Amino acid sequence: MARAQGARAQMALAFETTYGTPPASGFTRMPFASATLGAEQPLLNSELLGYGRDPLAPIKDALTADGNLVVPIDAEAVGFWLKAAFGQPITTGTAAPYSHEFRSGSWVLPSMSIETGMPEVPRFAMYSGCMLDTLSWQMQRSGLLTATASLVAQGEAIATTSATGTLAEIDIQRFGHFNGAITRNGQPLGNIVSAEITYANTLDRIETIRSDGRIDGADPGMAALTGRIEVRFADQLLVNQAINGDPCEMTFAYVLPSGESLTLVAHAVYLPRPRIEISGPQGVQASFDWQAAKDPVTGRMCTVTLVNERETY
Repeated sequence: MARAQGARAQMALAFETTYGTPPASGFTRMPFASATLGAEQPLLNSELLGYGRDPLAPIKDALTADGNLVVPIDAEAVGFWLKAAFGQPITTGTAAPYSHEFRSGSWVLPSMSIETGMPEVPRFAMYSGCMLDTLSWQMQRSGLLTATASLVAQGEAIATTSATGTLAEIDIQRFGHFNGAITRNGQPLGNIVSAEITYANTLDRIETIRSDGRIDGADPGMAALTGRIEVRFADQLLVNQAINGDPCEMTFAYVLPSGESLTLVAHAVYLPRPRIEISGPQGVQASFDWQAAKDPVTGRMCTVTLVNERETY
């Protein structure tokens, strides 16, 4: 009997026309590093008395389907996760390279069907009605560049054969930490040790009474763009901004030598006043747990631009 191995696992994704209904075709093979996406249904212990010390059989509780996917930040596949986070992009260009602009604040977010497969068992789990709750990643000096996508799904359907049909393939061109840069108001921001970025849709699960125990949907709540930057303390620039309470525009960007790029612009970033600690003879660092807000000029909180060879998402 074959045993499941992560090296042979596969994942496919397609956007849904109707929430909770997997499309018959149009699935794309997606690269991923790990996945905790799954469904669970706990058991409720019997509270009934009068039948001795041994409990009666438990009953099933409501079904919960959610989890995290760790995915590479690359020039093409990341666009699927950006579309799930921000909605349909504005694409410009009549020939490659194309520019896909994703804007925060959209009232309508697409749902996805995601199938994870372990063909050696075989087990193919289709998760329908997947909505993206949070998308987060870190910028640092070295290591593999990945993002964590937190999903909320409606339900899980398990089969012994795949329901995705022929998969579309994508070219994987990964960004690396070496390709990253951070700017403040258009000027390079130095002395940054690391940075964290998290975009959240704050999904509200619609937990209505249903015979199948599934949710009716997940509505987006107030969006949030937050993070942290670790800075080698060398000047008072960020501290003065925090004290004055003024916003700044911060840009987190990756550019490949071949021309592909990914740029997130937070139009109005506010910094808290940090505690400057001297913990020893080594260099002094300061941490800023920043948060972004709606900019009155652009009318939105952030803009993400992805430039690649793909014509549409």
